[in-house]
Amino acid sequence: MGLRILVVQAQPATVAGLQREGHALDSASEGDDAILLATERDYDVIVVDLTQHPSDGYQVCQALRTRGRWSPILLLTAPRRVEERIEGLDAGADDCLETPFAFQEFSARLRALARRRR
Repeated sequence: MGLRILVVQAQPATVAGLQREGHALDSASEGDDAILLATERDYDVIVVDLTQHPSDGYQVCQALRTRGRWSPILLLTAPRRVEERIEGLDAGADDCLETPFAFQEFSARLRALARRRR
């Protein structure tokens, strides 16, 4: 059974992989659009790619938590950027995954986060 996922600033390969797995996806290329979508709809998981615009991703995490939205957030971070992961977790993310990643691990982390929410 597929998950309902919001992807924020995600790479096309990530989106394509999630679609192949049968997940229902909404996507946002801007932080403000992601915040709007996530406050209007419930998601099993939100995936935020920090590799392009980290500050936008932190803003998404903080804004959603401030608004009482508690869908699990998985951050995709640049390699060896410990500070990025720490800042993202402190902003409200639930987990981080360094890019590049094995898609099977990414998928398993999404399922684990969705289970925690239930």
